[in-house]
Amino acid sequence: MVSEKNEKFGKFKLQDPEAEREARKYENPIPSRELILKLLNQKGVPLTRRELADELGLKEEQQLDAFRRRLRAMERDGQLLRNRNKCYCVIDRADLTSGRVIGNAEGFGFLRPDEGGDDLFLSPRQMRAVLHGDRAVVRVRGVDRRGRKEGALVEVIERNTHETVGRLFSERGVHFVIPDDKKISQDILISDSDLGEAVSGQVVVVTIVEQPTKRNRPIGRVSEVLGDHMAPGMEIEMALRSHELPFEWTGEVEREAKSLDPTVDVGQTGRQDLRKIPFVTIDGEDARDFDDAVYCTRTENGWRLLVAIADVSHYVMPDSSLDQEAVKRGTSVYFPEQVIPMLPEILSNGLCSLVPDEDRFCMVCEMLVSDDGRVYRSRFFDAVMRSQARMTYTEVAGILASSSEAQKGKHKALVPHVRVLYDLYKALRVQREARGAMDFDTQESVIVFGKQRKIEKIVPLVRNEAHRLIEECMLVANCAAARFLEKKKMSRLLRVHEGPSSEKVSDLRVFLEALGLSLGGGESPAPADYMKLTGQISERADRHVIQTVLLRSLSQAVYTTEAKGHFGLALESYTHFTSPIRRYPDLVTHRAIRHCIQGKKPESFRYSQSDLAMVAEHCSMAERRADDATRNVVRWLKCEYMMDKIGEQFDGVISAVTSFGIFVELSDVYIEGLVHISSLRRDYFHFDPIHHRLNGERSGVSYRLGDRIRVTVASVNLDDRKIDFSLVDTAKKPRRRSRR
Repeated sequence: MVSEKNEKFGKFKLQDPEAEREARKYENPIPSRELILKLLNQKGVPLTRRELADELGLKEEQQLDAFRRRLRAMERDGQLLRNRNKCYCVIDRADLTSGRVIGNAEGFGFLRPDEGGDDLFLSPRQMRAVLHGDRAVVRVRGVDRRGRKEGALVEVIERNTHETVGRLFSERGVHFVIPDDKKISQDILISDSDLGEAVSGQVVVVTIVEQPTKRNRPIGRVSEVLGDHMAPGMEIEMALRSHELPFEWTGEVEREAKSLDPTVDVGQTGRQDLRKIPFVTIDGEDARDFDDAVYCTRTENGWRLLVAIADVSHYVMPDSSLDQEAVKRGTSVYFPEQVIPMLPEILSNGLCSLVPDEDRFCMVCEMLVSDDGRVYRSRFFDAVMRSQARMTYTEVAGILASSSEAQKGKHKALVPHVRVLYDLYKALRVQREARGAMDFDTQESVIVFGKQRKIEKIVPLVRNEAHRLIEECMLVANCAAARFLEKKKMSRLLRVHEGPSSEKVSDLRVFLEALGLSLGGGESPAPADYMKLTGQISERADRHVIQTVLLRSLSQAVYTTEAKGHFGLALESYTHFTSPIRRYPDLVTHRAIRHCIQGKKPESFRYSQSDLAMVAEHCSMAERRADDATRNVVRWLKCEYMMDKIGEQFDGVISAVTSFGIFVELSDVYIEGLVHISSLRRDYFHFDPIHHRLNGERSGVSYRLGDRIRVTVASVNLDDRKIDFSLVDTAKKPRRRSRR
């Protein structure tokens, strides 16, 4: 059998170690990457494409064309390098490193190696020929004065930035665009003929027609004029393009969405009819896509909880245009008063959304919970439901607070059901606290707009018992999904949150010690140790800042196939199941569960382990991309709000300390700005990163994280999303350090 497959390769002069794999994948196979690398290593000298083909015995035109494409792919992946003589050579990992370029607003950058390990520093001179996101090969040239490995650019193997958004300027006949993405530190030159209708000061989309070189800046062409710099909604238009967020539906996606059958067949085989059960949705006042509905009833020794989740997987088929667009987006993006949905509105706000008084397909997680809050049995099944009411967190909180208005309101018939849900929640909270799960009460804010998207005020977002009730119901449903798939031996897309590194724990302990606090757990503190400390600082004025430092010591949660547990929730296994309208990982989990409840074997699941690993990595990236874009927009809006407040004084708290100054969060408006070190009192200040403070050399004055100070708004830079403060001399004097 093997000899028959090898005949397809023609007369290769070397035995291909991956001959069978290539024969399975291609009708007319070509030499594998492994064979190409083996040949180059044996020869020991660079070879042209023609020389490589001759050595391998390739003669057919079809094979030669496929061989050319493989060599290009190996270049992009950093396996091969083509030198100036157009000869291919193997990248020596000991000398050359391939990776992704990470830009910095100050002009320098880093190369993040494909093989992992420490980033390589790239000086501004090396960064002239590349842009943020490009893939390149660099040579390690030594160590810079800060002890970092420094790289010298050898070759750019893949360009990533072909379009960007920024503000157009014209000075002395020279036109250029300053990118909104500050990781791109180079201005993009525009010729007169490529300006189009754009005028200086406007925000434009620019297509890069010539990439940068060591001698020349990038050259672009204005492809779209977005409008004036301060136009309402401009911050979102810029963020969409700066962060490369997909925001337009293709014609194929729209046609596919419109072709979906809107009728709900209540007698569909395999679905239970739950339309008489009084499910309710509980969401925020401005919510439009309703993923989940809940119902709870008392049993002899506890509760029966039903969590019904929108059945997106019924409408979005794998590999369909809708599915391909959903995986590209990865998640819905929630800007202030605007959403970029993962799915078209006909699905997200229509067919899939669990709106009141409409029959809807759903997937249900049924759980039996004991009196002490333990889920001792669960199952999943397909169903048809009909939501009885769309309730808000505010309405539910009023019911739980025994508000007379809430008791007599439009949902008075559902009050008993809400109270049963609340009793269940209190039992679930007991279990949550028993295992030591984290529950930081972080301070978030909401931007309130007036006419023409003018910001009226910024107010704190208050989480009430209704928020926590729904969060706990969703949490136990997600846990049940993870356990169900594990029991069925299915490949899973897990939500993982690893514990803090030993280095971060050590730094955290030093910081806490200076405040007279301590964190238990030794070198490996548990979530319960964090929560115990949170309880100790609940009455402190600086608790918000201390909680921020505690959160910064933790890693970011990601999607992965590896069962590493969820540190924050103190769980061994956790997945996302409850929001398939707005998160692609939840949709994948639904498909896995349906595969099981239909009685199919794990090995026949359409996603292999490697497929899920790729989906996990992409969705983690999409989540970070959405978070970055949202933060960018919020910073813009907060800067816009402060533009007419220059010269005004505010009270604030030092929220971060750096080597170049202190960041201050204003107490009443929840906006952060910088007091630069150069504007501090007449003294030399030294940064103490362990204790999060700046220490005056002569005066003994110290500015520490959590200190309360009074500042004046000195300047606002909307383009850079930066606000500068200066200290008010009449403010309370900061503490003096002990001279011991």
